[in-house]
Amino acid sequence: MLTIQSFCFNAFQENTYVLYNEQKNAMIVDPGCYLRNEQEALANFISENNLKPTLLLNTHCHLDHVFGNNFVSEKYGLAAHFHKNEQPVIDRLPEGGARWGVPCEPYTGAVEYIAQDDIIDFDKDQFKVLLTPGHSPGSVCFYNAGQDFMIGGDLIFKDGVGRTDLPGCNPLDLIKSIKTQILPLPDTMTIYAGHGPETNWGREKKANPYILHILKEQ
Repeated sequence: MLTIQSFCFNAFQENTYVLYNEQKNAMIVDPGCYLRNEQEALANFISENNLKPTLLLNTHCHLDHVFGNNFVSEKYGLAAHFHKNEQPVIDRLPEGGARWGVPCEPYTGAVEYIAQDDIIDFDKDQFKVLLTPGHSPGSVCFYNAGQDFMIGGDLIFKDGVGRTDLPGCNPLDLIKSIKTQILPLPDTMTIYAGHGPETNWGREKKANPYILHILKEQ
């Protein structure tokens, strides 16, 4: 049984997730810890719970989701796992930081690319990689069928979806991603979003105005 701990980090109020199991192994998803106290909060939680990080995953590489990639990669000796189409995004990290007024160092750690339908093994648990471009060119979601939840990045929020007005965004791709990758998933699925509270897929299909619009086009 996985336990999921979330942290709200940086000025963009991004959700960083630490998932861990009974063996005390942990995976870190989208470390957005920018300030030193945020890095300390993440590291202290890991050490206080005697966790051993074994995976670093990124749903996408917008700066608010990778501020802490260097910190996590260096401290725990982990490669960042993301889709190859996100490489140009993370390569522009210093440029993006300058645009938003938040200085960023380039990511210098190891990288392992992941792709559609890859299975990420985490001890007894498995996560299926769903390629969901739109908010960014290589956005992915991590779906755990065993516990009926998804780490969804900035694809779907409670009552909203990811913005599509940034470089590399494509609104038509985002709609297609939701139609082809998310609609087939069970209504009972919990969505852990990149910003804001967790939500339920069935709830979003009934109340999220963006999802309702997409459903009308089916």
